[in-house]
Amino acid sequence: MKKIIYIGLLSVCIGSGNAFAQTSQTNDGYRKGFRLGFGINGGLEMNQKYEAALGADARLQYDLSQKTSVTFTSGYTHLFQEGDDAGFVPVKFGFKYFFANNFYALGEAGAAIGATGDLDNSLLLSPSVGFANKYIDISLRYENYTDYNVDQLGIRIAYGFSLKK
Repeated sequence: MKKIIYIGLLSVCIGSGNAFAQTSQTNDGYRKGFRLGFGINGGLEMNQKYEAALGADARLQYDLSQKTSVTFTSGYTHLFQEGDDAGFVPVKFGFKYFFANNFYALGEAGAAIGATGDLDNSLLLSPSVGFANKYIDISLRYENYTDYNVDQLGIRIAYGFSLKK
């Protein structure tokens, strides 16, 4: 399973390499294109299985229009518990919709790849709401690791920038 996910990630990276330099316009004059953001996140696990979570991620976003985007997010999340920590590499694809000026809703789904001990992979579901401007992105999100019965409520703070020319 891990090999399939890694091959998928590599395909996305190689396939989108040429697209970074390309932008196009929608009918209303909005320039489509990529954004890149780097974030830190922390949270609390709601089922009391783990004490806290801390992580970092990178998000590649392609703006389809002024109100809609598709996202690819990956990084590392560490769940803390005395004597039995867990680490995961989340790999998520999502859809972002700006419902008001700078405020958005984002739904992501993907895999949480076990990175420590004998952890297996898990389906990862992650809806969130947030605020984003030209450089800053702050969001509140819920994450569910379905195979581990882990529910987390977290905050992500990120710095992002446009790759559009």
